[in-house]
Amino acid sequence: MIRSMTGYGRASASIGEAVVVIEVRTLNHRHADISVRMPRNFPNIEQDVRRLAKETFSRGKIDIALTYSGDFSNETQIRISRSAIDNYLSNGKEIAEKFGLGSGLSLEVLLSLPGVVRASEISIDMSSYDDALLGTLSEALSAADQMRKKEGAVLEAELRAQIDRIKSFVNSIDILAEVVVEAVRERLRKRVDLLRQETGILDDARLHHEVVIASDKMDIREELVRLSGHAEAFSETLSSNPAPVGRRLEFLLQEMGREANTIGSKAADVSLSHLVVDLKTELERIREQVQNVE
Repeated sequence: MIRSMTGYGRASASIGEAVVVIEVRTLNHRHADISVRMPRNFPNIEQDVRRLAKETFSRGKIDIALTYSGDFSNETQIRISRSAIDNYLSNGKEIAEKFGLGSGLSLEVLLSLPGVVRASEISIDMSSYDDALLGTLSEALSAADQMRKKEGAVLEAELRAQIDRIKSFVNSIDILAEVVVEAVRERLRKRVDLLRQETGILDDARLHHEVVIASDKMDIREELVRLSGHAEAFSETLSSNPAPVGRRLEFLLQEMGREANTIGSKAADVSLSHLVVDLKTELERIREQVQNVE
């Protein structure tokens, strides 16, 4: 079974006091091109993220995005400045005595004064969440991989139908080529017969020589055999193990295109040329599909 290079996976998890979301998007690419976007809170995890992505996908443009909402800890450290309170109280007492005001500050007022209370979040070792984050990533990668497998199954069915059409074109070209070659031979015989009647020269050796040359120029049997072999190898590759086969399929298509070009250059008949054009058109359709095979 083949895999498509187009996929999407998403996974989320509650880690600490935060909700983490990891999204994986993949598109076709000649190589493995991995892009990772995540907050700066996780400086030590990117290498493991890339490693897991490479273990899951061998080809494709792979975008991985990690986002989170909330905090990984709601623990806050409260610090009260006693020196600030002493300053407020002593200065307040001095002002009260000088202007004849009532003395004393309530606790509520004291705590609301600037510089008295300082709140700061407790520093958290983010590496303690690495395993949970990587587990969530594995779920997202697996979901994207499953989508690639499903699209690969659809892609495989279409490729099988297309390669069957290629085989059908090869058979039709083979049959028509024999008819065309025989027609050329017959035309040569008639031309020589006419030459005999006009000149009285009987040159069977020349006739044989001309027929052999014309036949060789139009002989496409070797090209058809190789083209059939490549098409069969293409079908067998589709049935191979789940290992990435995209590059092999691209190579086989390149070879089939080369044979089709040679056949087209030897075609000496309009009907044969039309079949070759149809063959090349189908090969181009397959090439576009194979570009998305892992």
